Amino acid sequence: MSSSKGLELVKAIVERSLRLNSFDAACLKGMKFLSAGDGQCKAEFIVGDEHLNSAGTLHGGCSATIIDCISSYALMTKSGFPGVSVDLNVSFLKSAVPGEVITVDAKTVKAGRTLAFLEVEMFKKGGAIVARGQHTKFIGS
Repeated sequence: MSSSKGLELVKAIVERSLRLNSFDAACLKGMKFLSAGDGQCKAEFIVGDEHLNSAGTLHGGCSATIIDCISSYALMTKSGFPGVSVDLNVSFLKSAVPGEVITVDAKTVKAGRTLAFLEVEMFKKGGAIVARGQHTKFIGS
């Protein structure tokens, strides 16, 4: 899928999630999509109050949800559908606080007949990695 069509697809999916106030809506609020297509998706957001845990830093569950969503969008630009999660592994490497800009970069490593493997990095401006994710999705019929 071309970059412009991929970006349109991702924006439409997120708008629908926000309209429906779905589970991922709070985590995706304020997400700016930079690029999407050919099995990749890149976005950024500013850490806000809706993203925080009780310690005042980016919530791990919010990070995992963002990794799940952005990797699924990356896959959709390759396969046309999101698949079903089989495994999601997130490593938390650094905290993030309100006001920090976080970039989320997802790529499809491999999409076979029944499984797709995706990788995601969340990092701060300057390159410090906040979290890394690996996502396996079932894509067979």
